[in-house]
Amino acid sequence: MEIPLPLPDDDTRPFWEGCRRRELLMQRCAACGRFRFTPRHLCPSCRSQRCEWVPVSGRGTVYSRVICHPPVLPAFAPRAPYAVVLVELEEDATLRMLGNVLDCPPEEIEIGMPVQVDFQQLTDEITLPQWRRAS
Repeated sequence: MEIPLPLPDDDTRPFWEGCRRRELLMQRCAACGRFRFTPRHLCPSCRSQRCEWVPVSGRGTVYSRVICHPPVLPAFAPRAPYAVVLVELEEDATLRMLGNVLDCPPEEIEIGMPVQVDFQQLTDEITLPQWRRAS
């Protein structure tokens, strides 16, 4: 069984296109300058509909983590136990993304651990941003 894939829409398509090019893009409000993730049509800070897509460094730190043990959804069972991390990006303390830390045993993942984005191509259309320990 394959894992469920994201379904890009008008608001998220630029994000997924950037990931396919191995570039982490974030939506930023063109009126107030605040980053926002997940992408959406309206700025939650100032309610502007104007936005721009800007590249970010892809560097951050693990803000939180959880280790998933069975029972999990059937598509994820072969991976269990696995860690899911919430990464705080260095550009903005409120800019956070979920993902996995690749090639790192779950028990070695610590809060505050520096990470760097990496990309995992799943299909021709979908490439997931994931994380690796930063050196």
